[in-house]
Amino acid sequence: MAARKSSAKDRPTYRCSDCGWTTPKWLGRCHECHAWNTIEETGAGSGGVRTTAPGRVTSPALPIGRVDARQAAARSTGVPELDRVLGGGLVPGAVVLLAGEPGVGKSTLLLDVAAKTASEGRPTLYVTGEESAGQVRMRADRIGALDDHLYLAAETDLSAVLGHLDDVKPGLLIMDSVQTVASPEIDGAPGGVAQVREVAGALIRASKERGMATLLVGHVTKDGAIAGPRLLEHLVDVVLHFEGDRHARLRLVRGVKNRYGATDEVGCFELHDEGITGLADPSGLFLTRRDEPVPGTCLTVTLEGRRPLVAEVQALTVDSQIPSPRRTTSGLENSRVSMMLAVLEQRGRINALGKRDIYSATVGGVRLSEPAADLAVALALASAAIDTPLPKNLVAVGEVGLAGEVRRVTGVQRRLSEAARLGFTHALVPSDPGKVPSGMRVLEVADIGEALRALPPRRSEA
Repeated sequence: MAARKSSAKDRPTYRCSDCGWTTPKWLGRCHECHAWNTIEETGAGSGGVRTTAPGRVTSPALPIGRVDARQAAARSTGVPELDRVLGGGLVPGAVVLLAGEPGVGKSTLLLDVAAKTASEGRPTLYVTGEESAGQVRMRADRIGALDDHLYLAAETDLSAVLGHLDDVKPGLLIMDSVQTVASPEIDGAPGGVAQVREVAGALIRASKERGMATLLVGHVTKDGAIAGPRLLEHLVDVVLHFEGDRHARLRLVRGVKNRYGATDEVGCFELHDEGITGLADPSGLFLTRRDEPVPGTCLTVTLEGRRPLVAEVQALTVDSQIPSPRRTTSGLENSRVSMMLAVLEQRGRINALGKRDIYSATVGGVRLSEPAADLAVALALASAAIDTPLPKNLVAVGEVGLAGEVRRVTGVQRRLSEAARLGFTHALVPSDPGKVPSGMRVLEVADIGEALRALPPRRSEA
């Protein structure tokens, strides 16, 4: 008698210990997370189709008009700039993921939030998996974040973290960071796809059941994206990016996803030795105060989310000593600066740029990536090339095309209002800017040629 063929039910299955991906045969490399030597045999597979039977409901379905909306009312974190990005504060049961590069100030900001929440009498639990409790205490002493209602635990085991929740019963949980905690029930190292999914899922369930707000710190990859499975960003309610040059004082918290508010808000912070403070009016960081105008400088108004910020663009041109002149930028996109140089040479008839070293930068560490800064960059480069300063109290806003035209940009009225509030009296803008603030003289320019005619005569011609 012929041997009975093994059915699909009897065949073993294989599973990746990092991400949980399954396959009917052994492979050396996982097709999902691309890890090597993580495929392990888990036993026989199921030959039938599994179905889920109806179960007991946790809460009855209600007409939407009878749902109590007060349960989703936001409570302030004590940090106005963070409240701005969150949409008013933290909602009970909400889970927020804050990601950023190492050393940018994530732990400092969240420790300050924890202390201010605890000062209101609400128990707050700060769990650190990257530092010892003593290290966090030293930071708390430095920034003044000590309170009797603030509890600190150094744990990397998920079951221990859940035990702390039962003991403390906090209204706010801060996990620093989610990649350092692991569950003993799941195979794989901490920070792996399967571990991050399990830890985040357990903390989200605990937050929803207890009505406890949770702040998770996340790592980023070398490309700046949030490390771990993309599922993590889908599971949480809010995703925030903490940005900033570690050599500058400015820090920006930018909303990427927000189920409770808008995603075009930006919070501005200043990092210093005593901690981190919010900046309700950060434009002063991006300006250089001087009595007389200097060649190669131009001011513009950029929009970070819905917030207008006045920023300064600086340019310097010098005779090159090498066959290939240098092009160096800081805070500006190199491609857009190169485009402005080409437009100035071809459309603006400025021929002194091709064989000179050119340096361009912003002040205060701000990054200008929107096209609305093109006109300011072009005027700063032209001012440096002819060694003639722009008029004092002038701002320039507009996108410059390759044909030399100055295009309209969004939020011109909001930009002009911010410039007028800070005392600027003149502006170069594209055509049809809308209502102009009182006391401000606005010159509409259609192309780069008209904008360059606003420059004073060369110093040798004056």
